[in-house]
Amino acid sequence: MDNKNQATTGKKQSQWTLRNIILIALIAIFTGIIFWGAGFLYTALTVALTPFGMAPFANDLLMGLWCMAGPLTGFIIRTFGSAFLGEFLGASVEVFLGGQWGAGAFISGLVQGIASELGFTLTAYKRYDWFGLNASIFTTVVVTFAWDMIRNGYDKFSLPLLLGLFVTRYISTFIFAGVLTKMIVKLLDRSKAINL
Repeated sequence: MDNKNQATTGKKQSQWTLRNIILIALIAIFTGIIFWGAGFLYTALTVALTPFGMAPFANDLLMGLWCMAGPLTGFIIRTFGSAFLGEFLGASVEVFLGGQWGAGAFISGLVQGIASELGFTLTAYKRYDWFGLNASIFTTVVVTFAWDMIRNGYDKFSLPLLLGLFVTRYISTFIFAGVLTKMIVKLLDRSKAINL
């Protein structure tokens, strides 16, 4: 099915059904395991980049991976709140697996989930094409970057470093939450595993 055609035909958003709730839970479990594993990759990247004074880039290189549950869930389920719930539950799975961020991942999941949901909200839940997905990517990057300005001290960095981190985060989020999401949705649609 072509998502662009669906957007122009005005197909209604999905409803909250048991099937959708189970699908959100499955996506959250799958992505939560990925989030947990990304913690090890983050540590390795931080160690590798620290001698060059580029340790903050480890966070932004992986941000798209940590934020992919929201756009993926929102793009598949197409229901108000699904992007938020997918991201937050994915972070919750990471916490329960013993992720290195501990309970702080709940707060990250909350911020990332709101950020992902905001993009679909801006399209009034009517655009499930590249435009809608890019809106979610954009709001995710802006909101999470603002959060890192407060939480992780990004406000202390120089402007050139901030620009580099922002661009890195945008590229990472575009690849993981955009391109990878579209690929997964296309594969699921082809396999007829779910009805999009």
